[in-house]
Amino acid sequence: MRLDNLLAQEKISRKAMKQALLKGEILVDGCPARSLAQNIDTGLQELLFQGRIIQGYEHTYLMLHKPAGVVTANKDKELPTVMDLLSPDIQSDKLYAVGRLDRDTTGLLLLTDNGPLGFQLLHPQYHVYKTYRVEVNGLLTPDHIQAFQKGIIFLDGTVCKPARLKILSASLSLSQASITISEGKFHQVKKMFLSVGVKVTSLKRTHFGPWSLDENLQEGDYRALNSEELASIREFLRKSG
Repeated sequence: MRLDNLLAQEKISRKAMKQALLKGEILVDGCPARSLAQNIDTGLQELLFQGRIIQGYEHTYLMLHKPAGVVTANKDKELPTVMDLLSPDIQSDKLYAVGRLDRDTTGLLLLTDNGPLGFQLLHPQYHVYKTYRVEVNGLLTPDHIQAFQKGIIFLDGTVCKPARLKILSASLSLSQASITISEGKFHQVKKMFLSVGVKVTSLKRTHFGPWSLDENLQEGDYRALNSEELASIREFLRKSG
C-alpha cells in the first residue's frame, strides 16, 4: 500500500505527512522514508511515524501453479480463471495476478492484493527477469542462442531486449530449452521462437524474479509464500520504494 494512503487511514493529514517526511520522522525499517508514494507492507516492514508504530495493513502473497486452460483474470464469462482455483475463504476482489500467462501456458504466478508491488515488478525500469521452460517443433542451434542474445526482431519491426537461451535438448522435430527475458510483450516468447523458424508447443514459467516455482505444487494448487520468499518481497520493497 502507498505510504500516504496508509497514513491517511490513521487520520494523518497530508500536510503533517509532508512535514514529517521532510524532517525524516517517517521511518521504514529504521530508515527515513524516501517518498509518500513509497510502497509499504506493515506485515513485512516496521513503520514509525514520529516514533509511533503504524500497524496498517498486512498484504497477501500467494504462489500458484497455473494449469493450462485457465485464464489469468479475476472474472471471465466463459472460461475458468486463476481466481476460481482459490478456496472461497481466500478469494477477494483485491487479489490479482502479477503479470499474465496465456491460457495454454502453465507455471508460476504470484497473486497479491499489493497493487503497487505488481506495478513495480512489471515496470521495465526494474528489469525483473522471467524464465520459461519451452518445447518447440524443430531444431534449436547455437546460432539461435546468439540471435536471442542480440535481441530478436519481430516481423513488424518490434525489437526485443537481449534474452538468454539455453538449449536442453535438440532434434529436427523437437527441442527443449529455457529462456530468460526481462520484458513482457504480448505473446513475446512464442513470437520470438516463430521469428527464428520454430513454433512453441509447450510453455511453462519456472521463475519470476527471485521466486522459483515450487515443484511440489501440483498444477492448480497454491500456497502462501514462505519466509524466504517473503524476504525477497521485503527486499524488493526496500530497493524500489
